[in-house]
Amino acid sequence: MAAGPDPATGGVSNHRRRRFDVRVVPHRRRSPFRLRDWRMSTKLATVLVVPSLAFLVLAGVQTSALVGRTTALNDFSRQVDIGRQITAVVNQLQQERDRSAGELGELRRGGDRQAAASVLRPLQVASDRAMADLSRAARPLADADASWRVAFSEAQEAYDQVIDIRPAIPPAVLSNDTILSNYHRVVGALLDLLAEPTPGQDRAALSDSVLRYVQMARVKELSSRVRAQLYAAARAGRYGTEDRVVLSDLRAQQLTALGAFRVAATTDQIRRYDETSVNPLFVVATELEERSLPVGNAPPEVLPSEQWWSASQQRQELLRQVEAGVLDDAVRQADDASSGQLRTTLLVVGGVVAVLLVALLISLLVGRSVARSMRLLRSQALRIAQVELPDALDRLRTVTGGVPGIEVAPAVVRSLDEIGELAEAFVAVHRSAVTVAVEQALMRRNVNAMFVNLARRSQVLVERQLELLDDLEREESDPDQLDNLFKLDHLAARMRRNDESLLVLAGTDSTRRWNRPVGLGTVLLAAAAEIEQYQRVRLDAVSEVNVVGHAVGELVHMLAELLENATAFSRPDTVVLVTARAEASAALIEIVDDGLGMSTAALAEANAVLATPPAADVAAVERMGLFVVSHLASRLGVRVRLDAGQSGLVARLVVPAALLAPAGAVELDPPAPARMLAASAARSAAAQRSPGASRSTGAHGPAAAPLDLPVAGRPPAAAVPHQTRPVPVRAEDVLAPATAASAVDGGGGGWWSRQGPTGPAAPGPAVPPATPVTAGTNERGLPVRVPMAQLSAVTRPAQPQSAPTRAELDPEAVGGMLSRLYSGVRRAEAEDTTEIPVPPSWGHDEGGRRQ
Repeated sequence: MAAGPDPATGGVSNHRRRRFDVRVVPHRRRSPFRLRDWRMSTKLATVLVVPSLAFLVLAGVQTSALVGRTTALNDFSRQVDIGRQITAVVNQLQQERDRSAGELGELRRGGDRQAAASVLRPLQVASDRAMADLSRAARPLADADASWRVAFSEAQEAYDQVIDIRPAIPPAVLSNDTILSNYHRVVGALLDLLAEPTPGQDRAALSDSVLRYVQMARVKELSSRVRAQLYAAARAGRYGTEDRVVLSDLRAQQLTALGAFRVAATTDQIRRYDETSVNPLFVVATELEERSLPVGNAPPEVLPSEQWWSASQQRQELLRQVEAGVLDDAVRQADDASSGQLRTTLLVVGGVVAVLLVALLISLLVGRSVARSMRLLRSQALRIAQVELPDALDRLRTVTGGVPGIEVAPAVVRSLDEIGELAEAFVAVHRSAVTVAVEQALMRRNVNAMFVNLARRSQVLVERQLELLDDLEREESDPDQLDNLFKLDHLAARMRRNDESLLVLAGTDSTRRWNRPVGLGTVLLAAAAEIEQYQRVRLDAVSEVNVVGHAVGELVHMLAELLENATAFSRPDTVVLVTARAEASAALIEIVDDGLGMSTAALAEANAVLATPPAADVAAVERMGLFVVSHLASRLGVRVRLDAGQSGLVARLVVPAALLAPAGAVELDPPAPARMLAASAARSAAAQRSPGASRSTGAHGPAAAPLDLPVAGRPPAAAVPHQTRPVPVRAEDVLAPATAASAVDGGGGGWWSRQGPTGPAAPGPAVPPATPVTAGTNERGLPVRVPMAQLSAVTRPAQPQSAPTRAELDPEAVGGMLSRLYSGVRRAEAEDTTEIPVPPSWGHDEGGRRQ
């Protein structure tokens, strides 16, 4: 895991990398049987669907009743309408029956069978044709009510018997009653079928209309049977034994049926019947029938057959017209009732559908409005919780300058109902959270400003202390006193690193910067010079890699923190191994220690902190080393990871290609610092005391075998001259050594400095003039300083020379100096009992393991 921004993501936080997640994890499992756990859409749908379903059920029941009535009236209308075909069949069967009765009477007297058959055949064909029309008209009524289908089946069976009995008429092998009874049966079945239509209990007018034409049909039937009896007697030439009784009974039934018709018929129907009854043709038939009535004890008169048939046929036609008129009235009334019921049903169904649609539309509009408001409110709340508020907190957490203004979006729900008020409450909560975050950011900025101010002040004091120590070391000749000054010098250098850590804690850049590339090995040496136990650091292998100048200071600081942690949490008799090698376009630095190690959980936590730099808090101050490494790595884009080694930890740093630079052209070095002049003088004195141990470092010295890379605490392979008094080494001394030292050792310098290239190196050490250059005295008698007048005395124009060689530090001298510095620090810590001990850098847990 890397500290700082991930190259693949560009340093964007997790909630920005992923898409907006609208899912909300419930605090408990949702149950579909618990009403309060239902989704709002489900609740709205239930509120809308349940009343709609109830309304549909009630409307369906009402509509079903209306449809049933409409269907019943439609069937009634068709059954009444089929009465025309029924009366036509009845009329044809009446003619066939009455004619057959006359022919049977003639045959009983010895009449011609062929003549009788030829007379009856046209009537029989007409009856069959009328029955076929009835069957065809009754076919659509196959789904009618059961009673009508049963009555129609009985009529068909009776007619089939008539068909079967017809061949027995010409031979006259059967009695008249046997033959005519079949005709009476089929006519009676058809009249019963004619009376079968039933409109319902609440349709009395329609029931009366059926009763009227049925009674009229019975009047006509009885009149036809009277005609048959009289026509049979006329053809036979006499009345039979029972003819007078039958005629009397038929006339009585006819009067009864006529009375029932007059009771049920309308005034117009009665008027039409009365008009028919006074018709001359009707009167002629009535007068002939009256002649057949018995008078006293005299037998009834036998009417002339042809005259009676002709008169009675005309009367039957008149009754047929009256019957057709009454039937037409019933059909018209039934059609009107069916049409009216159909219109009523359609209106009711249309009204139900319209009301349902309007209700559904209003419900959908209201539900959609509520659902939309809830959806917008939920979306805004989730956006505030998952995007806007974390983004605002991140912006305020990472702010370095002035606190930016955070705009809080208004409520997306503008309604004035409870949902709108809830949306306004969410916005108010968001605004309050942002306000608190802004206040915390202001407070954090003020605290950071205090840190920066204190660190800057401390840095100024430390720098002044270092300058004073430089002057004292340069002027001091007592070895013991100089040793103490060197210890103070090293402590001051460590204090300066702590000040820089405070600047990192406050989010401010370091003040130490270089504008020229520096070798990676030199950077590692400078980092080792920043720690207390520098002599335990070993550089195993370092590739020829250069680091850009602007990143040198922060990289040295980060490596010093890691080396400090590695040496502090490992045994004093072990070494910390540092390797650096180039990998592809980057550089890999590994720091391996033989210390206490860390648990898996602690490693994961530390790597998480390195990957994502935390905000400055109390925990960051307690573990300042880890915090500083995390933020510096994030700032530089360096990936840092801690892994478990064989017996300790391995810290791996991947320096990206953006921080690496190719070795530049060799340039002349700047003037040497004063403390490096002292160090050079010490090395020169040591070289004069041990001339046999001198080493070649430049083109001016003799050739020698290649030496190991100089590492603090590790002597090179060749013999190193022993110094009587080592000089303390700082990071800037390693990164920018003096050219004077190179001149003393016989070679030119090649180190980099923070000031950049200024000019060629002087061939020898420069000393300031004995008498300062002044511009007289002021009114108070004080000398007036001439700016930059001293530079001409201490700097000389350097002559271009051949490529200067780089001077190497004396590892043994540096190790001795730092060893004495370390012992002095430990002695000072033992003597000072009033301070609260603070664990270096990252600290450790209760078991002594690193955190």
